[in-house]
Amino acid sequence: MTHAFPEMMDFAGFNAPSRVECDIYDLVVEGTVPAEINGRWYRMTPDPQFPPMLGHDTYLSGDGMMSMFTFENGHVDFKSRYVMTGRLKNERNARRGLYGLYRNPHTDDPSVKGAAGRSAANTTPVFHAGRLLATKEDGRPVELDPRTLETLGEYDFGGALRSATMTAHPRIDPHTGEMYAYGTEAGGLASRDLAFFVIDRDGKLVREEWFEGPYVGMMHDFVVTKQHVVFPFFPVIADKARMESGGPHWRWEAGKGSHVGIMPRDGSVKDMRWFHGPDRSFFHFMNGHTAGNQVHIDFGVSAEVPFPFIREASGLSGPPNMETSGLVRWTFDLAGRSEQWEQRPLGPPGDFPIIARRDHMSPYAVGYYQMFNPNLGPPIAAGPVGVGFNSVARIDLQTGEVRAFAPGPTNTVQEHVHIPSSKPGHEGYTVFVVDFHETMSSEVFLLEAAHPERGPIARIKLPLRLRNQVHGTWVEERDLPAI
Repeated sequence: MTHAFPEMMDFAGFNAPSRVECDIYDLVVEGTVPAEINGRWYRMTPDPQFPPMLGHDTYLSGDGMMSMFTFENGHVDFKSRYVMTGRLKNERNARRGLYGLYRNPHTDDPSVKGAAGRSAANTTPVFHAGRLLATKEDGRPVELDPRTLETLGEYDFGGALRSATMTAHPRIDPHTGEMYAYGTEAGGLASRDLAFFVIDRDGKLVREEWFEGPYVGMMHDFVVTKQHVVFPFFPVIADKARMESGGPHWRWEAGKGSHVGIMPRDGSVKDMRWFHGPDRSFFHFMNGHTAGNQVHIDFGVSAEVPFPFIREASGLSGPPNMETSGLVRWTFDLAGRSEQWEQRPLGPPGDFPIIARRDHMSPYAVGYYQMFNPNLGPPIAAGPVGVGFNSVARIDLQTGEVRAFAPGPTNTVQEHVHIPSSKPGHEGYTVFVVDFHETMSSEVFLLEAAHPERGPIARIKLPLRLRNQVHGTWVEERDLPAI
């Protein structure tokens, strides 16, 4: 018999595991879903099948649950399935948790030590060259059937991938169809090896180069422009000896500084130029572009790492230092001799930045992201950081204007995705899940991307609570492979 999950932030309230695999045909819609919206919204959620073996764990260790909203002619269907990783199969056979600390195999049950497939594949659904991949940065992706969500198995690009890992944040060029990706700890646990690789529009891995990072640090996301590739590190550090003694994978190490490597996109990792700056924390990048000899990257930054499990492992108490937080632009001068960058503010603090797919890697005018606005109400526990976002925002990068929508003081929002429109001059739509904490229920809100402040044009009702996703992606129906 499965025991109860621990009473801690990662497993209680709206963060309580759902563990529901289901199909719901024709969800109730309040309002109107435009008929031009025709595609699939894939979401990845860490959702543990079993309580943690050690009695505690982080939200981010949960088994990968892929869910899919299918939009067709104003109708919406829902499907959810577990990603059947080797990890989940082993635990189902044992009917209990078998894995220890986050990304530390030295703490696992003896029955699975050394077993392949430890990754939970729970972070980002990636769709490229007709394949749907469930990704997490500590392992290789797992391929799923994009219509049924059936697990097809670990994917290594036809045996071509040498790296042991692949990022959950690859970058796809909207014009060439190429996918740019990387793997950290590519040569094994806590190795300084990084692999940079390129997959062509047909899904063939055509390039893989390895290099060493400044330290075994976290690089959760990266930036690709039309001319450059940007590798940003911040001082959340992995240590092999610490893990071998049963300690945590990640620890914030103040004083290590932030490091950013930039290489020509058509060059080699041997052409990498490194820039150095103060300790900063950053996870997700809105976009980047090259202008002459300058490379610009836009993202949310803060002074310290926000995740509670990393803060605890690092001896950091209390809430994160937010004095230097905000949406910012870092500019790197490749013609100059300085090893530092310039920073200018763009907007209020936030995360989960997105843009229209057509704007990736190029100069752009509009972005969307999520914020926690303290004026709207007190913090509410939701998601892996422990404080849920309470508003979605559109920012004009040229004027600084921010338009925002908030669903109410007792509700939080999950990550949104952008849906393009075929109408001339139309900015498209954003869609996201709203958590109603008083009723422990979920709805999907669909907004006009240009005017979030006007509220939803459609509310899609759900008969179940959806645990907070990490990331999602939108795929047009016409881009799915033929049956």
